[in-house]
Amino acid sequence: MDTQLTYLAWSSFLCILLWLPYVLERIQSQGLGTVLTYPENPPAPAVWAQRAQRAHLNLVENLPAFAALVIIAHLTGVDAAGGAALFFWARVVQAIVHILGISYVRTLAFAASWVGMLIIFFSIL
Repeated sequence: MDTQLTYLAWSSFLCILLWLPYVLERIQSQGLGTVLTYPENPPAPAVWAQRAQRAHLNLVENLPAFAALVIIAHLTGVDAAGGAALFFWARVVQAIVHILGISYVRTLAFAASWVGMLIIFFSIL
């Protein structure tokens, strides 16, 4: 498997893992039984858990475009490893600082992941 597809796989794995902090906080604060019953008016999650959920949702929103670009690059024989690496590592940083609540770094990391996608896009053209 080439490098760009490897970064796509790792980005997908990151997305698979990012829901865990939110769910584990829910279980820890309410108990597994309560979480499994979908209570009508559950207490608000901890602020860091809310940020974890938003970090996950943000990656869910961006992963399809990244995946499409990487697959197109792969199918057309374009080397997009640099853009794919930038996207993945920027998303790792973005997730960490998002959960920690470091706003400006989060924004810069998100912008870097967006630049990674642009690099792939313009490499394909």
